[in-house]
Amino acid sequence: MRTAYRVETVRAAEADLMPHLPHGTLMQRAAAGLAAACADILGRVYAARIVLLVGSGDNGGDTLYAGSRLARRGAAVHAVLLSPDRTHPEGLAALKRAGGRVADDPFEVLAAADLVLDGITGIGGHGGLRPDAVPVARAARGSGAVVVAVDLPSGVDADTGEVAGEALRADATVTFGTYKPGLLIDPAREYAGAVRLIPIGLDLPSVPEVEALQHADVADLLPTPAGESDKYRRGVVGVVAGSARYPGAAVLAVAGALRGGAGAVRYVGPGGDAVLARFPETLVSDGPPAKAGRVQAWVVGPGLGDGPGVDDVLASDVPVLVDADGLRGLDPRTVRARSADTLLTPHAGEAAALLGVARERVEAERLASVRELAERFGATVLLKGSTTLVAGPDGPVRANATGTPWLATAGSGDVLSGLAGSLLAAGLGARDAASAAAYLHGLAGRRAAQGAPTTAYAVAEALPATWRDITHPA
Repeated sequence: MRTAYRVETVRAAEADLMPHLPHGTLMQRAAAGLAAACADILGRVYAARIVLLVGSGDNGGDTLYAGSRLARRGAAVHAVLLSPDRTHPEGLAALKRAGGRVADDPFEVLAAADLVLDGITGIGGHGGLRPDAVPVARAARGSGAVVVAVDLPSGVDADTGEVAGEALRADATVTFGTYKPGLLIDPAREYAGAVRLIPIGLDLPSVPEVEALQHADVADLLPTPAGESDKYRRGVVGVVAGSARYPGAAVLAVAGALRGGAGAVRYVGPGGDAVLARFPETLVSDGPPAKAGRVQAWVVGPGLGDGPGVDDVLASDVPVLVDADGLRGLDPRTVRARSADTLLTPHAGEAAALLGVARERVEAERLASVRELAERFGATVLLKGSTTLVAGPDGPVRANATGTPWLATAGSGDVLSGLAGSLLAAGLGARDAASAAAYLHGLAGRRAAQGAPTTAYAVAEALPATWRDITHPA
């Protein structure tokens, strides 16, 4: 599992460690890891043309010391000093001793660079790049060189993932000690490129700010039937979805549910004929959800329009997933009064409507928005997007980036809802069900698309093979 911590937590851990180490040890550890990562990217260091974009403080010091190591291996290293009066003095001296130079013309050396190290601001920056740094950053990005961010791309917010102004997009980021939330959450994550973590010996708290599940974590969560299992012990998920206008939503939600680990799916709604035509194993009911039979979890909302069922489902004493049309006008008091888990799965537009804010705010402030929703409704919230975020009323936020832009297709969210609801019925808590479903759904989207357009139904069809890849890796 990847874990990310706020800047203040990282600073505190560094402050606790430094009195027990010789002066400059942490910076040298960071610089050594950074230089090694750059060498791996370049393939050959000797005669490589490297430009350092050096801001003030320790981030600039890390950059200068890494540059000195690369210069000693034969690289031609030039430093562009963006705050000359606040440049790290020892780092600059080390670079000069190793044969590195301060650039007279930053644009000339950038135009010829093979690799650019972005050490302008690091984790202490807020609000985008300063105006005087923007032309240099643009020249770096337009140079054709590989751009490597030092700890964090300059101009993004380390704690929130927000990008409030201009930022320097990296091809790779080398981060020190721990991941930072901004490296896992969009829009900042899109600026980070491939991320490499360099351990430097920090002792961090057991509960992070943000975490990201990996294959092994999801494999541990996914249900596996035992010898004594039957369809009821494995869990039955009820699906209230679809309408005369959107019968396909019912089919897609049931498709996701059937591939999500539960033993059976009960469908309630006007799309019964369409569901049975595709999935004859579905248990279809014409009556209200309360009369449909026993379930261990409900999914309500995909393609429902103004149809009934939301109130009945929320009045039940089993976990409920609310998506799409079920979210319209949802009352936080109703959700807070429930005794069982509630999982809300909005996209940015639906989240904005629930919060009473503009969609643009949700997209720019995804971490804050998902936390606010979870707190307001006393529920677990899965906020869809290029990185899916899962937040409960307490505990770390989980970030998932397994998806692909090709998942932005009609019905994809219906499949995700059915999948997550099935995991709820199989016994997972709302946070784990949402996290595992997002992970599976993203990878299934990649498998279905393979770099080309795909459909929501193809994503559902790819779920079994994706499940096997996670639980039985080659």
